[in-house]
Amino acid sequence: MRYPFLASFAAPAGARAELWRTALGVLGIAALYSAGLFVALNALAAVLGDLQFARTLRGMIGGSTPQGLALMLGSFAPMLAAVIFVTGALHGRNWRSLLGRGAGANFLRVAVPLIGLSLLLMPLDLFDPNVGRATPLATVLGWMPLALPLLAVQIGAEELVFRGYLLQQLGARARSPLVWMVLPSALFGALHYAPEDFGANAVWPALWAFAFGCLAADLTARTGNLGAALGLHFATNFAGLFLVGLYGNLDGLSLYTLVINTRDAAALGPYLAQDFLVMGISWLLARLMLRV
Repeated sequence: MRYPFLASFAAPAGARAELWRTALGVLGIAALYSAGLFVALNALAAVLGDLQFARTLRGMIGGSTPQGLALMLGSFAPMLAAVIFVTGALHGRNWRSLLGRGAGANFLRVAVPLIGLSLLLMPLDLFDPNVGRATPLATVLGWMPLALPLLAVQIGAEELVFRGYLLQQLGARARSPLVWMVLPSALFGALHYAPEDFGANAVWPALWAFAFGCLAADLTARTGNLGAALGLHFATNFAGLFLVGLYGNLDGLSLYTLVINTRDAAALGPYLAQDFLVMGISWLLARLMLRV
């Protein structure tokens, strides 16, 4: 597979793409993200008090209430700030170079149709006996002015780190997809490994995240900017967080939830297969819409 726009997208990283610098950048992003999150949580604890903070933290970890989900999405703000800082301080370039030219237009061309398609297809999920009503529509709509920008923060942070910073740094050194596509996606998948939620099945959502990372990297290299990956990520998370969510797992603003035992392979398997299929179709539709 040839990626004619990979070179131009990775070019801003070329002057400072040494492996030691990239490794230091990853460590710096992780350290700054952890430190920022630590400071933010301690500030929140000081404002709320121990008891209320403990309740708030439980809601944030599970994302099972509107407030908890909003806080979870907002917790990615330190990651976003970290990658912006490291790109400038360690590599001497503007963070906007992580986006590439034309990212905004490609984001809209991918995100808007995919969200529209999700809304059109959502009624089909309601025939599933395991899907039931969750959050009232009025509540979801009331939170949208805050939730949508916070969703943009969350997906923006992940895309700037994995399909922006890492893809550019590694792509400036090697043209093999095994380097700039597979390695960052493997890390992305590993960070989605959650045995506390899925038990022995946790490897499958992690593999889903790995595959998603590869497809998002493919779109980035095909287009020469981060817009399509951002659009695909935004539309995917929009559907999973606000339309039909997984009960007990970031469902605080889901209109409907899927209630299954996520530790039961037989129960989880068909839905995971469906998610893999939807992800592949979404990637193909993004390519069709962008003609790449």
